[in-house]
Amino acid sequence: MRYARRAGVVITAAALGAALAGCGSSSSGGSTTTVTVFAAASLNHVFADLGKKFESEHPNTKVSFSFAGSSDLAAQLNQGAPADVFASADTANMQKVVKTKRITEQPRNFATNVLTIVTPPGNPKHVATLADLANPDLKVVVCAPQVPCGSATKKVEAASHVTLTPVSEESDVTDVLAKVTSGDADAGLVYVTDASSAGNKVTTVSFPESSGAVNTYPIAAVADSKHAELAKQFDELVTGPDGRAALAKAGFGAP
Repeated sequence: MRYARRAGVVITAAALGAALAGCGSSSSGGSTTTVTVFAAASLNHVFADLGKKFESEHPNTKVSFSFAGSSDLAAQLNQGAPADVFASADTANMQKVVKTKRITEQPRNFATNVLTIVTPPGNPKHVATLADLANPDLKVVVCAPQVPCGSATKKVEAASHVTLTPVSEESDVTDVLAKVTSGDADAGLVYVTDASSAGNKVTTVSFPESSGAVNTYPIAAVADSKHAELAKQFDELVTGPDGRAALAKAGFGAP
C-alpha cells in the first residue's frame, strides 16, 4: 500500500511539472522552458544544486525534479510519464527503460555509491558491525529489494552471510534515513552520501562488507524529450567537470 501511494505521488508531480512547462513564463516576460529530470532520491541535494547552476547558465529555463526510488521512476517512464532526463541509482533500472526504448542513447555512468549504517545520534544501541543488525531486539529499516539501495543490501547480506529482519522496507533511501532521524528505527542502511547530508542527525557506522555492493549511477536523455538539446546539456553538466566536482563533494565515488 505504501509503495503504491508513493508511486502515485511521483506520477502527479511529473504530470504537474509537464503542465507547468507548457504554460510557464519568466518574470521578464519571456517563455520559460521546463526541463523535467527524473532522478534517484539519493541525488536530491547534489542535483538540486546542479539544477540551480543549469538555470543560471540557461536563461528562461527551469529544471523540475522528480526524486524517488529508481524502480518507481523507471516504472513511471515505462508507463509514459513525460520527462527529459533519467538518472538512476543503478544500471538495472536504467536498462528497464532502455528495453522499452524510452531511452535509445547509450546511458553514461557518472557516479558510484556504497552503503553505510546509520543510527540515531550517539549510537544508543551500540551498533558496531553489520552482524549487529541481525539482533532481533533492534528495529532495523532498509530499502525494498526492488530499489537500488535494497538490492545492494541483499548483496551485502549474501556476501557476509548475515540475514536481516527489518521492521520495514522503504521505497527509497531518504525514507530509510527519515525513519532513523525521527527515532522510529534503531538503525538503517543508507548510502554514504545520505549519511553525510544528514550531518549530526545521525551517527554513521561503516562496515567493510559494503565494498561488495557498489552501485553505479547512469544518466541519459529520454528519447521523446520535447527539449532534446537542453536534456543533452543537462546530461553534459552532470557528467562534466562541474558535475564531477559537485558529486565528489557530496561523497559520491567516481564511476
